[in-house]
Amino acid sequence: MLRLRAICPFSWRVFQFRPFSFEPLLNQMNKCTDEEQIFDLIEKNKDILSEKQVACALSMLWQFQKQKSSLLKNVECIRDHPQFLTLHNLTTTKMEFMNDSTLVNVLYIIQQFGFEAHDPLVEALVTEAWRRLERFDINVLSKFSSCLADQHLCFSPLMGKIADIVNRNLETIQDLRCLSVLMVSISSLISQRFQEQLVNKTEQLFDTIDSSQVNIARRIVQFLRNIKYGYYPLLERCNKVFLSNVNHLDLDSISKILSLYHSLQFHSFEFILMTKKRLTEMIPLFDYPASFVKLFVTLGPVAGPEEEKRLKSTILLMSEELTSHQALAVMGAMEEMESRNSRLIRKIASILHKHLDNYKPVELLRITQASIFLHFQSKELFVKLRELLLSYLKVSVIPSEISLLVCALSMLPSPHLDEARISQIEAVLPQCDLNDLNSFATSVLRCIQYDHMYRNNMPGKQLKLLQKLDHYGRQRLQKCSSLNLLWEEVKSLKGDWFADSLLEETVVTLQRLMDEINYINVAGIASFISRTNYLSTSLLDRIASVVLQQIEKIHPFAILAIILPFSALNYDPPQRDEFFGTCLQRLNSYLSILDPLMLVFLGYSLATREYFSEDLLKAIFNIRFLAKLDSQLEHFECILDKRKKPLPYGSHNTTLGKLPKIHSELNTQIAGSRLPPGAEKIALEFLDSRAFCRNIPHLKGKSAMKKRHLEILGYRVIQIPHFEWNSMALSTKNARMDYLRERIFGEGKSSS
Repeated sequence: MLRLRAICPFSWRVFQFRPFSFEPLLNQMNKCTDEEQIFDLIEKNKDILSEKQVACALSMLWQFQKQKSSLLKNVECIRDHPQFLTLHNLTTTKMEFMNDSTLVNVLYIIQQFGFEAHDPLVEALVTEAWRRLERFDINVLSKFSSCLADQHLCFSPLMGKIADIVNRNLETIQDLRCLSVLMVSISSLISQRFQEQLVNKTEQLFDTIDSSQVNIARRIVQFLRNIKYGYYPLLERCNKVFLSNVNHLDLDSISKILSLYHSLQFHSFEFILMTKKRLTEMIPLFDYPASFVKLFVTLGPVAGPEEEKRLKSTILLMSEELTSHQALAVMGAMEEMESRNSRLIRKIASILHKHLDNYKPVELLRITQASIFLHFQSKELFVKLRELLLSYLKVSVIPSEISLLVCALSMLPSPHLDEARISQIEAVLPQCDLNDLNSFATSVLRCIQYDHMYRNNMPGKQLKLLQKLDHYGRQRLQKCSSLNLLWEEVKSLKGDWFADSLLEETVVTLQRLMDEINYINVAGIASFISRTNYLSTSLLDRIASVVLQQIEKIHPFAILAIILPFSALNYDPPQRDEFFGTCLQRLNSYLSILDPLMLVFLGYSLATREYFSEDLLKAIFNIRFLAKLDSQLEHFECILDKRKKPLPYGSHNTTLGKLPKIHSELNTQIAGSRLPPGAEKIALEFLDSRAFCRNIPHLKGKSAMKKRHLEILGYRVIQIPHFEWNSMALSTKNARMDYLRERIFGEGKSSS
């Protein structure tokens, strides 16, 4: 017997403590209906549990948690149970006998119960999985990569090893679900060439998935976001999956998808329209802060006036229960909504003030930006913000963090940079990219402007700092040898300093690297030229050439961005008719699904070049298109009878976005076709500062176009400029009421 033990120690260790049969116990576990029954079985059988039974117990406990709503989940209570500790210890001793799939599943469950990466069991499970890594099948490998990502190990050598395995086996992978998980996990480590290979593989496998696979589509979009690649063909295919499942998407899914779209600057008119309806239906369903804040943040920026009012009134009632991060999310959404609800702004600001010590530097910047944008004035808040920002700034050594802290300080009242801060900025300039340099320059200019206006001096040290910023900016541009690297830095640059100091050098650099312009980056370069209003005929000719040579690879959604600089800068390329004709031909099959505003701008851009497409004009001037456009033009509206008296909304009225189904030719009274004789519909629009040119109160094209199209729809349009509404002359309620009466009804002042 002793000799047998010596010869077969492994077999003896595995089998000596096992029961005669573990099937009955597994059956008992599978029949359990709550956690206590599982724990009872563990307590009674802890001395004889096998690795399969340990894994089964953990799996059952997690299944019970998944079946509960977020309010009823009790992860901490389960994790702290004495018998869970027994399971924890048993897992440590049994894991080497678990098969690969069970091992990784146990790691996943342990993490779901809140055990951190430094927990000894988590470390042991990861180490054991690493030892087996090369033999993992694609399903196990994908789940393991997801576990590592949850531990924030995206840049670890282990994740690098997983990326290498995927690279070596990419041709044989046929499961897009597993591949999409791996793509997200390894996205931070892979080369551009490998990124393109993964995108191509995804396109090949896309038709193998069911149209209901929302999670796969979402992960593909997340991968594209992670690698900063707005690849339209894949985005469009994923969008179709979301649209076909929109009635089954929950709040979390809609929120994530819209956030990803925003990061990729991908706009789907249909998805926004359908999810807006779905989110509006959810307003009465959430009565606890965590979910309602997410709804507020997701729906608020796209909500109509009525929905916005309901959202704000509900969040105001919940405001006392908001956490620090929930309050910050609400403030950010209010900024995006351009809210003027002073009561809600004051309430949220008071919560932010109370928790100010707990926020990170980037969050303090967001609070500063939102407070300034929403015109919230609080000396106490601003004093506390300045104190915290300075305390972070004094110890910071990271250029990007220093730039955002200086940016926040420059936004506060009475901005000023002392010598110590100027020296600190100068010390990090050699490490700064163009975004950091632009941020510093914008901040310094604010301080100089304040000193000049209110202190009546021109500080020499700040002017010298500006000169150094100019020098490092030009130096960085001159050293740049890759268009893709340059584009990452310049694509979001804006402001006076960039336009005055670096724009010309940037264009020279683009011209030097313009042979690298291709179907992937051509729309971005065109957008940059439109935004900067800098005419470079060589760049525009190169753009036109790339379009003509690679049009089949350019997605129709990118065509407007490509055409825009030729329209805005009044320039025709050498192959003018061929260029515009090729662009329109690429677009024709998409005219019916393009965003209505995008289609109008496209028609306008081509019209300025005296290029008119019959298909495009037919697409714009028809009832269906105007109905879609109408749904995007939000306002306030009212109906007046022939005596200028308001009519109640009834069956004879048609709200914006819900046009009557008319099959006749276009006429100028579409929206008013069901109104009583002599009645008219009034559309009232408030125009904020973004509707006007920066230097003079001249209305910009978008608002002017909106007015024209509402008039085509049968509305009398009244636009209220912000500089009139916020003027001293309209500082009282009575004055504003008189102003509205005069604009809407043509009446004189009230007698009150």
